[in-house]
Amino acid sequence: MKNDDGERHFRTALSVVPGNAETRAGPPPPPKRRAELHAADYIAGIRAGDRAVLARAITLVESNSPRHQSLAQAILAELMPETGKSVRIGVTGVPGAGKSSLIESLGSWLCGQGRKIAVLAVDPSSTLSRGSILGDKTRMETLARHPNAFIRPSPSGGTLGGVARKTRETVLLCEAFGFDTLILETVGVGQSEGLVRSMVDFFLLVLIAGAGDELQGIKKGVMELADTIAVNKADGDNERRALLAKAELNRVLSFLQPATEGWETKAVTLSARTGAGLPDLWERIERFVSKTRRSGVFARRRQRQEVEWLHALIDEGLRSRFYNDPAIASKLSELEDAVRAGRVTAASAAGELLEATSR
Repeated sequence: MKNDDGERHFRTALSVVPGNAETRAGPPPPPKRRAELHAADYIAGIRAGDRAVLARAITLVESNSPRHQSLAQAILAELMPETGKSVRIGVTGVPGAGKSSLIESLGSWLCGQGRKIAVLAVDPSSTLSRGSILGDKTRMETLARHPNAFIRPSPSGGTLGGVARKTRETVLLCEAFGFDTLILETVGVGQSEGLVRSMVDFFLLVLIAGAGDELQGIKKGVMELADTIAVNKADGDNERRALLAKAELNRVLSFLQPATEGWETKAVTLSARTGAGLPDLWERIERFVSKTRRSGVFARRRQRQEVEWLHALIDEGLRSRFYNDPAIASKLSELEDAVRAGRVTAASAAGELLEATSR
């Protein structure tokens, strides 16, 4: 009894301690769900400069839910007159060239000049979870803390079509929000360079000196897309190598067709670590924008990109309808087995499936 009384007194004492688990009656309440926003709420929030609303709107355009997509399109339709006023810059480069460091240094410098910067990083995705592998907010800590900057690392969802839709619509939301400079960072390998080239005004290729011949294939494929090539890490003992690389690149560029009509692609040197060359790079971007706007090339590129986007959305929509067609779903597995077993050719199986959609 003595022990029972002691335990009872001990539990009674605990019950009066503020916040103690013993004071709770039952399990803790579930976390409150965020209030659902309607199209008008998103539109008003973006116009008012509410970053939380912008982030939620971007999540909508990234969603594959038909309901979310319908809501996202209603928001974009209302905000369209407020888009298109930014400078869109694409940044790509070989692995290890320091793309993120360059973007952080340039972005921080531009924020100091009073510009509003949005960085959209097209990340590779896990083939299992479809989640973003890279975390650009952790790689750009200084820029992420600046009140004039916004960084959004977005998973690609494993398809270039997914990247195109999500990134293009995110660009429009950021422009409607008031960001005047948008920087799109590519993964740096594969087909994403051409994709981002089709979404930006100015395309920057970042390289480093002494990367080795094993990277030449990547550089040759993307050099013709670039409006400027930046040889990064031109500091310390590496400065001389960077200057030699710049000279060699300019020699090669003299034989290539410029990426933009009326503009001469050049190589420059800079250092994301020290900031050397960043003001000159930005001056070059401003000259590009001014010159192409005067000539009409800027507007024509934007118009061409809109038409390309239309066709990309048609392709994506047709592909989605094809695979979601019940007639296709019922035959696809059977024909896959037949192709694997060698009973029919892939061309014959594809023809049969396509014929089924036309009935």
